[in-house]
Amino acid sequence: MALWVFLFRTKKKHPSSIYMANLALADLLFVIWTPLKIAYHLNGNNWTYGEPLCKVLVSFFYGNMYCSILSITCLSVQRYWVVAHPLSQQSKSTNVAVGVCVSIWAFIWLTTTPLYLYDHTVKLKDPNITTCHDVSVIKNRTDPFPSVQLPFYYFNFMAVVVFLIPCVVIVVAYILLLRALGNSMQEIKAAKNRNRSRVLIMTVLVTFMVCFIPSNIMLVVHYALLKNGVINNGYSFYISTLCLASLNSCLDPFIYYFVSEDFRNHVKNTLLCRSSRTVERMRVSFSSLKNTRKSKSSTSDTGKTKSSTS
Repeated sequence: MALWVFLFRTKKKHPSSIYMANLALADLLFVIWTPLKIAYHLNGNNWTYGEPLCKVLVSFFYGNMYCSILSITCLSVQRYWVVAHPLSQQSKSTNVAVGVCVSIWAFIWLTTTPLYLYDHTVKLKDPNITTCHDVSVIKNRTDPFPSVQLPFYYFNFMAVVVFLIPCVVIVVAYILLLRALGNSMQEIKAAKNRNRSRVLIMTVLVTFMVCFIPSNIMLVVHYALLKNGVINNGYSFYISTLCLASLNSCLDPFIYYFVSEDFRNHVKNTLLCRSSRTVERMRVSFSSLKNTRKSKSSTSDTGKTKSSTS
Protein backbone atom coordinates (compact mmCIF):
# COMPACT_ATOMS: atom_id res chain seq x y z
CA MET A 1 0.00 0.00 0.00
CA ALA A 2 2.79 2.42 0.88
CA LEU A 3 4.65 1.75 -2.37
CA TRP A 4 1.44 2.17 -4.35
CA VAL A 5 0.68 5.52 -2.71
CA PHE A 6 4.20 6.96 -2.94
CA LEU A 7 4.90 5.82 -6.52
CA PHE A 8 1.51 6.01 -8.24
CA ARG A 9 -1.02 7.93 -6.14
CA THR A 10 1.17 10.84 -5.06
CA LYS A 11 0.88 13.50 -7.76
CA LYS A 12 3.88 15.56 -6.65
CA LYS A 13 6.93 13.47 -5.87
CA HIS A 14 8.31 15.09 -2.73
CA PRO A 15 11.72 13.99 -1.40
CA SER A 16 10.04 12.62 1.72
CA SER A 17 7.79 10.34 -0.37
CA ILE A 18 10.85 9.06 -2.25
CA TYR A 19 12.68 8.23 0.99
CA MET A 20 9.59 6.54 2.41
CA ALA A 21 9.13 4.53 -0.80
CA ASN A 22 12.75 3.45 -0.42
CA LEU A 23 12.01 2.39 3.17
CA ALA A 24 8.90 0.49 2.09
CA LEU A 25 10.83 -1.30 -0.66
CA ALA A 26 13.44 -2.45 1.84
CA ASP A 27 10.69 -3.83 4.10
CA LEU A 28 9.02 -5.59 1.16
CA LEU A 29 12.25 -7.30 0.07
CA PHE A 30 12.73 -8.50 3.65
CA VAL A 31 9.15 -9.76 4.04
CA ILE A 32 9.40 -11.77 0.80
CA TRP A 33 11.93 -14.11 2.47
CA THR A 34 10.12 -14.27 5.84
CA PRO A 35 8.15 -17.47 4.98
CA LEU A 36 11.46 -19.39 4.80
CA LYS A 37 12.33 -18.14 8.29
CA ILE A 38 8.89 -19.13 9.59
CA ALA A 39 9.18 -22.62 8.07
CA TYR A 40 12.68 -22.94 9.57
CA HIS A 41 11.43 -22.34 13.12
CA LEU A 42 8.30 -24.47 12.65
CA ASN A 43 10.62 -27.28 11.54
CA GLY A 44 12.44 -27.25 14.88
CA ASN A 45 15.17 -24.80 13.77
CA ASN A 46 16.23 -27.28 11.10
CA TRP A 47 17.30 -25.59 7.87
CA THR A 48 16.59 -27.80 4.86
CA TYR A 49 16.95 -25.26 2.04
CA GLY A 50 20.72 -25.33 1.61
CA GLU A 51 23.57 -22.92 2.31
CA PRO A 52 22.90 -20.50 -0.62
CA LEU A 53 19.34 -19.69 0.50
CA CYS A 54 20.54 -19.28 4.08
CA LYS A 55 23.05 -16.69 2.89
CA VAL A 56 20.33 -14.89 0.93
CA LEU A 57 18.02 -14.84 3.97
CA VAL A 58 20.75 -13.46 6.24
CA SER A 59 21.88 -10.82 3.75
CA PHE A 60 18.34 -9.58 3.15
CA PHE A 61 17.73 -9.45 6.91
CA TYR A 62 20.73 -7.24 7.61
CA GLY A 63 20.26 -5.36 4.33
CA ASN A 64 16.77 -4.39 5.47
CA MET A 65 18.01 -3.23 8.86
CA TYR A 66 20.85 -1.10 7.52
CA CYS A 67 18.82 0.25 4.60
CA SER A 68 16.06 1.23 7.03
CA ILE A 69 18.54 3.08 9.24
CA LEU A 70 19.96 5.03 6.29
CA SER A 71 16.51 5.81 4.84
CA ILE A 72 15.20 7.08 8.19
CA THR A 73 18.33 9.21 8.54
CA CYS A 74 17.77 10.79 5.13
CA LEU A 75 14.09 11.35 5.92
CA SER A 76 14.99 13.07 9.20
CA VAL A 77 17.51 15.37 7.51
CA GLN A 78 14.99 16.14 4.76
CA ARG A 79 12.30 17.10 7.31
CA TYR A 80 14.69 19.57 8.90
CA TRP A 81 15.69 20.97 5.50
CA VAL A 82 12.04 21.59 4.52
CA VAL A 83 11.39 23.57 7.69
CA ALA A 84 14.68 25.48 7.67
CA HIS A 85 14.67 26.16 3.90
CA PRO A 86 11.01 26.23 2.77
CA LEU A 87 11.84 28.09 -0.45
CA SER A 88 14.34 25.52 -1.74
CA GLN A 89 13.64 24.29 -5.26
CA GLN A 90 11.47 21.17 -5.24
CA SER A 91 12.83 19.71 -8.49
CA LYS A 92 16.44 19.83 -7.30
CA SER A 93 15.50 18.30 -3.93
CA THR A 94 13.65 15.49 -5.69
CA ASN A 95 16.60 14.73 -7.94
CA VAL A 96 18.91 14.72 -4.94
CA ALA A 97 16.58 12.29 -3.11
CA VAL A 98 16.57 9.90 -6.08
CA GLY A 99 20.36 10.03 -6.26
CA VAL A 100 20.68 9.43 -2.53
CA CYS A 101 18.36 6.39 -2.68
CA VAL A 102 20.32 4.89 -5.56
CA SER A 103 23.52 5.45 -3.57
CA ILE A 104 21.98 3.76 -0.52
CA TRP A 105 21.10 0.64 -2.50
CA ALA A 106 24.55 0.53 -4.08
CA PHE A 107 26.12 0.85 -0.63
CA ILE A 108 23.87 -1.86 0.85
CA TRP A 109 24.63 -4.21 -2.06
CA LEU A 110 28.35 -3.64 -1.57
CA THR A 111 28.34 -3.98 2.23
CA THR A 112 26.20 -7.15 2.30
CA THR A 113 28.62 -8.93 -0.05
CA PRO A 114 30.86 -10.13 2.85
CA LEU A 115 27.87 -12.05 4.24
CA TYR A 116 28.14 -14.39 1.23
CA LEU A 117 31.83 -15.13 1.87
CA TYR A 118 31.39 -17.51 4.82
CA ASP A 119 28.98 -20.30 5.72
CA HIS A 120 25.98 -19.64 7.94
CA THR A 121 24.62 -23.18 8.22
CA VAL A 122 25.92 -25.43 10.99
CA LYS A 123 25.35 -29.18 11.37
CA LEU A 124 24.76 -30.19 15.01
CA LYS A 125 24.98 -33.70 16.51
CA ASP A 126 22.50 -33.29 19.35
CA PRO A 127 19.89 -32.41 18.30
CA ASN A 128 20.46 -33.66 14.78
CA ILE A 129 19.59 -30.46 12.96
CA THR A 130 21.19 -27.92 10.62
CA THR A 131 20.91 -24.34 11.83
CA CYS A 132 20.98 -21.15 9.76
CA HIS A 133 22.81 -18.23 11.42
CA ASP A 134 21.54 -19.54 14.74
CA VAL A 135 24.27 -21.34 16.72
CA SER A 136 24.93 -21.05 20.46
CA VAL A 137 26.69 -24.31 21.32
CA ILE A 138 30.14 -24.67 19.77
CA LYS A 139 31.23 -27.98 21.27
CA ASN A 140 28.36 -29.98 19.68
CA ARG A 141 29.37 -29.11 16.13
CA THR A 142 30.47 -31.91 13.79
CA ASP A 143 32.54 -29.59 11.57
CA PRO A 144 35.37 -27.24 12.58
CA PHE A 145 34.15 -23.90 13.83
CA PRO A 146 34.63 -21.35 11.01
CA SER A 147 36.69 -18.24 11.46
CA VAL A 148 34.77 -15.43 13.13
CA GLN A 149 37.31 -12.82 12.11
CA LEU A 150 35.28 -11.70 9.10
CA PRO A 151 31.88 -11.33 10.83
CA PHE A 152 33.56 -9.72 13.85
CA TYR A 153 35.16 -6.95 11.80
CA TYR A 154 32.13 -6.71 9.51
CA PHE A 155 29.57 -6.10 12.25
CA ASN A 156 31.91 -3.72 14.07
CA PHE A 157 32.31 -1.71 10.89
CA MET A 158 28.56 -1.64 10.23
CA ALA A 159 27.81 -0.72 13.85
CA VAL A 160 30.01 2.37 13.58
CA VAL A 161 29.40 3.48 9.98
CA VAL A 162 25.76 2.48 9.43
CA PHE A 163 24.42 2.73 12.96
CA LEU A 164 26.39 5.08 15.23
CA ILE A 165 27.05 7.84 12.69
CA PRO A 166 23.41 7.91 11.44
CA CYS A 167 22.25 8.04 15.08
CA VAL A 168 24.34 11.17 15.65
CA VAL A 169 23.06 12.71 12.40
CA ILE A 170 19.43 12.02 13.38
CA VAL A 171 19.84 13.56 16.84
CA VAL A 172 21.48 16.69 15.40
CA ALA A 173 18.81 16.96 12.67
CA TYR A 174 15.97 16.77 15.19
CA ILE A 175 17.56 19.32 17.51
CA LEU A 176 17.94 21.73 14.59
CA LEU A 177 14.40 20.89 13.45
CA LEU A 178 12.84 21.78 16.79
CA ARG A 179 14.92 24.95 16.93
CA ALA A 180 13.79 25.96 13.44
CA LEU A 181 10.15 25.32 14.34
CA GLY A 182 10.56 27.42 17.49
CA ASN A 183 11.85 30.35 15.43
CA SER A 184 8.99 30.19 12.93
CA MET A 185 6.94 33.37 12.61
CA GLN A 186 3.67 31.71 11.50
CA GLU A 187 2.22 30.50 14.76
CA ILE A 188 -0.60 28.30 13.42
CA LYS A 189 1.49 26.54 10.81
CA ALA A 190 4.42 26.26 13.21
CA ALA A 191 2.25 24.61 15.87
CA LYS A 192 0.95 22.07 13.35
CA ASN A 193 4.42 21.28 12.04
CA ARG A 194 5.79 21.11 15.57
CA ASN A 195 3.19 18.53 16.65
CA ARG A 196 3.78 16.36 13.56
CA SER A 197 7.53 16.65 14.00
CA ARG A 198 7.28 15.59 17.63
CA VAL A 199 5.27 12.52 16.66
CA LEU A 200 7.84 11.68 13.97
CA ILE A 201 10.68 12.12 16.45
CA MET A 202 8.99 9.85 19.01
CA THR A 203 8.28 7.19 16.36
CA VAL A 204 11.88 7.21 15.13
CA LEU A 205 13.25 7.13 18.69
CA VAL A 206 11.05 4.15 19.57
CA THR A 207 12.16 2.38 16.39
CA PHE A 208 15.83 2.91 17.23
CA MET A 209 15.51 2.09 20.94
CA VAL A 210 13.51 -1.09 20.36
CA CYS A 211 14.83 -2.39 17.02
CA PHE A 212 18.27 -1.05 16.22
CA ILE A 213 20.15 -0.17 19.40
CA PRO A 214 19.86 -3.57 21.20
CA SER A 215 20.53 -5.63 18.07
CA ASN A 216 23.61 -3.68 16.97
CA ILE A 217 25.10 -3.71 20.47
CA MET A 218 24.52 -7.45 20.88
CA LEU A 219 25.95 -8.20 17.43
CA VAL A 220 29.23 -6.56 18.45
CA VAL A 221 29.22 -8.27 21.86
CA HIS A 222 28.30 -11.70 20.46
CA TYR A 223 31.02 -11.83 17.81
CA ALA A 224 33.58 -10.32 20.18
CA LEU A 225 32.94 -13.22 22.56
CA LEU A 226 33.16 -15.78 19.73
CA LYS A 227 36.39 -14.23 18.50
CA ASN A 228 37.90 -14.74 21.95
CA GLY A 229 36.57 -18.32 22.19
CA VAL A 230 34.01 -17.47 24.89
CA ILE A 231 30.51 -18.94 24.72
CA ASN A 232 27.85 -16.22 24.90
CA ASN A 233 25.77 -16.97 28.00
CA GLY A 234 23.36 -14.24 26.95
CA TYR A 235 22.68 -15.93 23.63
CA SER A 236 18.91 -16.01 24.16
CA PHE A 237 18.94 -12.24 24.67
CA TYR A 238 21.06 -11.87 21.52
CA ILE A 239 18.50 -13.85 19.48
CA SER A 240 15.68 -11.80 21.03
CA THR A 241 17.31 -8.55 19.90
CA LEU A 242 17.54 -9.90 16.35
CA CYS A 243 13.82 -10.69 16.51
CA LEU A 244 13.16 -7.13 17.68
CA ALA A 245 15.21 -5.85 14.75
CA SER A 246 12.58 -7.35 12.46
CA LEU A 247 9.94 -5.27 14.23
CA ASN A 248 11.07 -2.14 12.35
CA SER A 249 9.02 -3.35 9.37
CA CYS A 250 5.94 -3.09 11.60
CA LEU A 251 6.84 0.37 12.95
CA ASP A 252 7.75 1.94 9.60
CA PRO A 253 4.07 2.37 8.53
CA PHE A 254 3.60 4.70 11.50
CA ILE A 255 6.35 6.89 10.04
CA TYR A 256 4.51 6.92 6.70
CA TYR A 257 1.25 7.77 8.46
CA PHE A 258 2.54 10.73 10.45
CA VAL A 259 4.74 12.18 7.68
CA SER A 260 2.67 11.71 4.52
CA GLU A 261 -0.78 13.24 4.21
CA ASP A 262 -1.33 11.27 0.99
CA PHE A 263 -0.67 8.02 2.84
CA ARG A 264 -3.06 8.98 5.66
CA ASN A 265 -5.83 9.83 3.21
CA HIS A 266 -5.29 6.67 1.17
CA VAL A 267 -5.39 4.45 4.27
CA LYS A 268 -8.57 6.15 5.48
CA ASN A 269 -10.26 5.82 2.09
CA THR A 270 -9.17 2.18 1.79
CA LEU A 271 -10.56 1.29 5.20
CA LEU A 272 -13.83 3.04 4.28
CA CYS A 273 -13.88 1.19 0.92
CA ARG A 274 -13.83 4.41 -1.08
CA SER A 275 -12.61 4.25 -4.66
CA SER A 276 -10.48 6.97 -6.22
CA ARG A 277 -13.47 8.17 -8.27
CA THR A 278 -15.62 8.44 -5.15
CA VAL A 279 -12.92 10.44 -3.38
CA GLU A 280 -12.58 12.77 -6.37
CA ARG A 281 -16.36 13.33 -6.52
CA MET A 282 -16.40 14.08 -2.79
CA ARG A 283 -13.55 16.55 -3.23
CA VAL A 284 -15.31 18.33 -6.10
CA SER A 285 -18.61 18.43 -4.21
CA PHE A 286 -16.92 19.79 -1.11
CA SER A 287 -15.12 22.46 -3.15
CA SER A 288 -18.37 23.47 -4.87
CA LEU A 289 -20.20 23.65 -1.53
CA LYS A 290 -17.39 25.72 -0.05
CA ASN A 291 -17.42 28.15 -2.99
CA THR A 292 -21.22 28.44 -2.80
CA ARG A 293 -21.05 29.33 0.88
CA LYS A 294 -18.37 31.93 0.18
CA SER A 295 -20.45 33.52 -2.59
CA LYS A 296 -23.54 33.62 -0.38
CA SER A 297 -21.52 35.12 2.45
CA SER A 298 -20.06 37.80 0.18
CA THR A 299 -23.54 38.58 -1.23
CA SER A 300 -24.95 38.90 2.27
CA ASP A 301 -22.12 41.16 3.34
CA THR A 302 -22.65 43.33 0.25
CA GLY A 303 -26.36 43.65 1.02
CA LYS A 304 -25.64 44.63 4.60
CA THR A 305 -23.16 47.22 3.42
CA LYS A 306 -25.69 48.76 1.00
CA SER A 307 -28.33 48.78 3.71
CA SER A 308 -26.08 50.50 6.21
CA THR A 309 -25.03 53.02 3.57
CA SER A 310 -28.67 53.84 2.82
